[in-house]
Amino acid sequence: MTTPERVRAIADYGFTERQARFLVLVMRHSGLCVKRQYAAFAGIAPGGEKCNGFFEKLVRRGYAISSDCIHNRARLYHVHHKPLYHAIGEPESCYRRRVPARRAAERLMRLDAVLKSPNLDWLTTRSEKVAHLAAQSSPQIIEPRAEATIAKAPDIVSEFPGTFPIGVDAMGHLALVYLVTLPWTEDFRLFLLGHMRLLSMTPEWTLRLVFPQALQRVVPDYQQAVREELESPLLATTINDLRWYFFHRRRGTDLGSMSGPLHGRFTQCAKAFAGPRFALLYRRWLRDEDVPFTPLSSRVTEAFASSRASLECIVLPHTYEHLSPLVNHRRRQRRHDTADAKEGARALRSLNPSLNPAP
Repeated sequence: MTTPERVRAIADYGFTERQARFLVLVMRHSGLCVKRQYAAFAGIAPGGEKCNGFFEKLVRRGYAISSDCIHNRARLYHVHHKPLYHAIGEPESCYRRRVPARRAAERLMRLDAVLKSPNLDWLTTRSEKVAHLAAQSSPQIIEPRAEATIAKAPDIVSEFPGTFPIGVDAMGHLALVYLVTLPWTEDFRLFLLGHMRLLSMTPEWTLRLVFPQALQRVVPDYQQAVREELESPLLATTINDLRWYFFHRRRGTDLGSMSGPLHGRFTQCAKAFAGPRFALLYRRWLRDEDVPFTPLSSRVTEAFASSRASLECIVLPHTYEHLSPLVNHRRRQRRHDTADAKEGARALRSLNPSLNPAP
């Protein structure tokens, strides 16, 4: 289904076009939302009559459920109604299922990242991404060397890893979104490698990195990862040194047995090839000695040089810890209360044996 078809299908349930567009974004990217997200999307006051009326309608008709959060004034809304998901062609979407408390903040951040460009046509499933890649494929675009690399099953790199959405505008400009949830960059580097073929076939694209405030400090680390993985192809001499260093590293060569020049070369390589980029390359090389050293597609590096590609780092202005659903805390409290009641009953029976059940 196309985005306009999904919007019309949801509007048939009695929603305005604006409300339907927002619900389509929620159901395809998170399943969860809060009032301020709809208010920002619609350009209305978050506590106004229109905003409150929309969410009251969702709950009253059974399309969504609301739950209290750790912050006593915050409410989290989960759109779960299966017929709504069926209307947009995704009846088995994972977003309609119960949400673990630890994942609520991540889903809200994902929706905030998408709301930065709500009018894009978003590809959210792997099948949609594969179909888009197939539509972009052309013998004139695919480089022979890159095609041979993809034909050979990658080692630990899969195509389109993760579940992050890809946005496409009417002119074919692509927005590749990545939500940063970890301070280290290894998963992100695999993400980039898994999208390399798509980027090499796309004339213009933007890589959008979205950071929560708690991880704002690692923005430079992720920028460095982009420079290394997408803008700095390995030279032939560097590849030769890497093969030699990786071979002796795997072999566990005793440095004491090396001659002076070899010892110096190994020491120099160990220093030059430190860091997360080469740590990941070594892991991949242990599985496949050829794939990791395939040079970057020239189209990817040229895209940055010609400004056809850009990197966008966004630090979300909102906090999310207070939006953790309170339902889990209530369950935990019930367990504690039950345990205390059982302990109290045991103590009472020990004081009055007549209360013990008959054998």
